Amino acid sequence: MDRLRDQVATSAVLERTKGALMALTGCTPDAAGEELFQRAKAGNRTLLAECWISLGALVPPLPGAAQEARPGHGFTGIPLTAVPGQAGPRAARPGAAVPTARDTCDLDDGFSALGRLGKALVHVATPQDLAGCLLEELAADVDADALLLFRALPAGGLEMIGHAGVEATVAAQWARVPPLSGIAALDALRAREPRWLEDFARDQEQHLLIGDPPERWLSRAWLPVPTGDGAEVCIGILRARSGPFSPQARQLLRAVARLCAGWLRSFGPRSEHSAAASAAAAQPVFDSLPGSAMLLTPLRGPSGEVEDYRIDAATAEAVDVAGRTGRQLLGRRILECFPSMAEEAVWHGCLRTLTTGEPFAYQEVVDGAAALSTYAVHSARLGGALVVTWVRHDSSDRQEQRLADVQRLGNLGWANWNLVTDEGSWSSQAFLVLNRDPALGPVRLADLPELALPEDAPVLARAVRDLVRTGRQFDVPFRVRTGDEVRHLRMVAEVVADTDNKPAEVHGFVQDLTAQRSAELALVESEQAIVTQHGVLRAERTLAARLQHALLPLPTRPVRLAGLRVEVAYLPAQSGIHVGGDWFSAIELPGGDALFVVGDVAGHGIDAVATMAQLRFTAKGMVITGSSLTGALARLNTLLLHSRDSHGTATMILARYDPAEHCLVWAQAGHPPPLLVRDGEVRYLQRPPGMLLGACSDPNFEEARCVLEPGDRVLLYTDGLVERPAEGIDRGLDRLAAAVAAHHTDEPGTLVPLLTSVLEGERRDDVCVVDIRVPSGTQ
Repeated sequence: MDRLRDQVATSAVLERTKGALMALTGCTPDAAGEELFQRAKAGNRTLLAECWISLGALVPPLPGAAQEARPGHGFTGIPLTAVPGQAGPRAARPGAAVPTARDTCDLDDGFSALGRLGKALVHVATPQDLAGCLLEELAADVDADALLLFRALPAGGLEMIGHAGVEATVAAQWARVPPLSGIAALDALRAREPRWLEDFARDQEQHLLIGDPPERWLSRAWLPVPTGDGAEVCIGILRARSGPFSPQARQLLRAVARLCAGWLRSFGPRSEHSAAASAAAAQPVFDSLPGSAMLLTPLRGPSGEVEDYRIDAATAEAVDVAGRTGRQLLGRRILECFPSMAEEAVWHGCLRTLTTGEPFAYQEVVDGAAALSTYAVHSARLGGALVVTWVRHDSSDRQEQRLADVQRLGNLGWANWNLVTDEGSWSSQAFLVLNRDPALGPVRLADLPELALPEDAPVLARAVRDLVRTGRQFDVPFRVRTGDEVRHLRMVAEVVADTDNKPAEVHGFVQDLTAQRSAELALVESEQAIVTQHGVLRAERTLAARLQHALLPLPTRPVRLAGLRVEVAYLPAQSGIHVGGDWFSAIELPGGDALFVVGDVAGHGIDAVATMAQLRFTAKGMVITGSSLTGALARLNTLLLHSRDSHGTATMILARYDPAEHCLVWAQAGHPPPLLVRDGEVRYLQRPPGMLLGACSDPNFEEARCVLEPGDRVLLYTDGLVERPAEGIDRGLDRLAAAVAAHHTDEPGTLVPLLTSVLEGERRDDVCVVDIRVPSGTQ
């Protein structure tokens, strides 16, 4: 098959390279072939390599050169010399004079475009592929936005054979064009000269323009492709921008039209000779192939659609419905030899392979008189043709294949032993599972335990003895060593008795359970680790909870501080097993003022509780000894930054109430603002500047003041009350404000129900709240 692909690929590339040289130099096919052969010989290269180099290294004419090749020079700008036996010119051989750097420094940008296009054309299989290839390669060089390929019809008019960059509706509208006047593509083909439509207003009056609307493309070019004595195909370049095509663009497009001539010649009716040559080269390869296979060349109608296939090569085992085989099928139509090819699934599958290159596979079940058979049909593209193979699978073939699939997918193999002859037979999969070389053959049933690890061999040997003596079926796990790996296997076996009810054969299978056993062991280890970790975490939570309770005792009823009624609530998180670092302090200072502190340490567990205790007692001590609120926050920040035992960061509010002034002075470090309720109106106090503790070495803290009135209520709280996953904190603040506004009761013991209504479900973080009320009539 590889040899066939190489031959077909070489033939296709050779024909296209010859077409390119013929279009560029005007020489004959024989002269072009001889030139390529001599170049390859002189450069010590293969013919296929020389074709690739020639297609990929085309150079446009020097600026100012005539549009057509001048006598004595080819399009490449390389001086031409006479071809032996040929009046026309040919390219100079290696070593001949070539343009100097000064001569070639002004070459236009068409060099790279033609080089890319020459390589890309080798992979083009259909005119539609050609249109897409041309647009992709020319979009940047000539600002092409769409491209059309039209072919002249024998009765006049045009037929679209390829398009790119236009919608399907536009392509359908212009699929066939009658022989009307004002059609620029027809004019170009009749005159055999390009038509440049560069003034949209004038062109719209003189021509029938393609487009819906036509204003979509403001400039166009139509270039006939020389494919022999005349021109049958016209390339249309459509551009969205207006203005003329530059001389370099015109020159490049003319060269592209010549370069495509070779490909179109190999695609069109003139390709019969080269196709026959390719088929003749392929048949010897098919003669040596096993099975049923054919090389099919598509036969297209006037519309370009595939109407049938011609059999150009066939294997000796290929047989048609009339009994003709091998070379007897050559040259015949596929629908004549195999009418079933017209079946919709097969026909469209082959067309899809021909168009896209994707292999096609199909199975057909035929209920014959003898047995049920399955035909597997496969097709693959080879150049512009198809290689189609088909294989018949009878019932025994399918059963054997299914058994092989079961063994492979289940990673098991069967093993049989004849107890009379003491011979065994294993499947190939059994040798793989037991890691035994098939060349050594199966081991005797009595020697089977020797394959197991020494610690597992006695159990397996006992099971084998009981099986042979008593006929007791066994299902035994054991292990074998394969290099540095240990495999976990399972052996199941039973005895089959003869007509005298004596043991005659042992049937069984061996299965590799290494992956399953490894997963089971990993799961057991994981479960043990989880149980251990769970116990550690539970003990840690118990210790943290006891420590927290000892450090942060909660009052059972409201307390009086500096004339205020203070109620405290602490709600632990319901998810997780860690204790958080939320805390509060509410004490009366020696001078009669009241100090309120609410804080939250990042994290959970013992470390968080320890840091909480450190901050709680330190903050109270600093304020009691006369430190200002902002000074206390600054020193606490330094404490977190320089203490090895600290837990990172924390947020805090410090508030001091002066009963004589009825003034609440407060400062904060990255904490949510206090909530003030006055005369039924709920609002949050404006936070003074303050960064969370432990975040930077030089934070700025400021104080804020709020004069409290009789009946006022102030809530200090931690962020667990207002934060929820996947929502902004503003929504939590609004939810808290709404709940407090709806909470009109002034009775003690109503704080916890209020907080529960705000949380609405599972608590993912601890919540600590200090509720401060100014009694009515106090001023």
